[in-house]
Amino acid sequence: MTIEEIKKELKAATVKELPSFIEKHGEDPRKAVLAVVKQAEKILKDHDSELRRLDAMKIYERKYEDLGLICGIDEVGRGPFAGPVVAGAVILPKDCDILYLNDSKKLSEKRREELYSEIMEKAVAVGIGFNSPERIDEINILNATYEAMRRAIDSLSVRPDVLLNDAVNIPGVSIRQVPIIKGDAKSVSIAAASIIAKVTRDRLMVKYDAIYPGYGFSSNKGYGSKEHIETLKTLGPTPIHRRSFIHDYV
Repeated sequence: MTIEEIKKELKAATVKELPSFIEKHGEDPRKAVLAVVKQAEKILKDHDSELRRLDAMKIYERKYEDLGLICGIDEVGRGPFAGPVVAGAVILPKDCDILYLNDSKKLSEKRREELYSEIMEKAVAVGIGFNSPERIDEINILNATYEAMRRAIDSLSVRPDVLLNDAVNIPGVSIRQVPIIKGDAKSVSIAAASIIAKVTRDRLMVKYDAIYPGYGFSSNKGYGSKEHIETLKTLGPTPIHRRSFIHDYV
C-alpha cells in the first residue's frame, strides 16, 4: 500500500479497529508508515486515557445508582451584568460513555456544541430552567438561581430519584440531593448539565447581540468586559441588564 492509502485507512478506522491497524502496519520498515503507526498508537492511548478519566467521573453515579434515576444539576450565568441565569438538569443512561464530558468552562465552544448535540441525543431526559434579569433584581441572584434549578427539574420528562448538584443544596426540593464541590469536573451527570446550560445561555446571548448591538454580547456573554462597560456608560442599560449588578456604571 502507498503512504497515502495507509493514511486514508487510519483516517477511516474506528477506535476498535486501531489495534488491528497497528498490527497490520507495525512491521512496515518505511519511516513514513512507522510515523502513521505511531499516530494510531497515540490515538488509541489518548482514547484509553479518556475512558479512564470518564470512569473516574462516574463515582457518584455508581454510588447512588441503586436508588434509581440520577440527575445532574448545574447553572450558568450567576456573574454577568446582563441576560438570564440558566440551569440545566440531565439524566444520563447508566454506563453512558460520552467522551470529553467535563466542566463546560474547560471546553472549547466547538467541543461544547458537539457535546450538547450528543447529550440531547443520548440522555434519558434533559430539563432547562431560566430566570430573567428582572427576577434576579427582585429576589437576588442566589434565589433566582435556585428557582431556575427547580424549573429545570420540573421540566424533566421523568422524575429523578437523586440529584447530584454542583456545590449547593436547592431549597424547596423534596428529591434527595447530593452537593458536590466542583461537581462539574467530578460527575458526568453534572458535567452534562453544565454543558446544556452553558450552550443554551451562550446561544441566547448571541441572539441578544443582534437585538442590542454594541455591548459585545456575542463575545462576552453579558459579563463585564471592557467593551461592555464602556458601551454601558455611553448608551446606558438595555432591557436585559440586571440593574442590581450595574449601579456602579450607570
